[in-house]
Amino acid sequence: MIKLLEKVIEIICDYQGLDKSSVSENSNLISDIGLSSFDVVSLACKFEEEFNIEIPDRKIRSLQTVGDIVKFIEEN
Repeated sequence: MIKLLEKVIEIICDYQGLDKSSVSENSNLISDIGLSSFDVVSLACKFEEEFNIEIPDRKIRSLQTVGDIVKFIEEN
């Protein structure tokens, strides 16, 4: 769980140019991290590649926090 969380945060920070200390499991992708809906879809593609999973379009909208992403990856 911790390593997965760290990897998800690393991918988000690399994408958005943020310091890893500014992002936590509870960070909201849009209001806290400043992602647009396009950014969220782009990141979903990165997570699909990195973790060899598929995130259905309808599911992307429900991924609102870093923790939501980690939970989805763990379950799939």
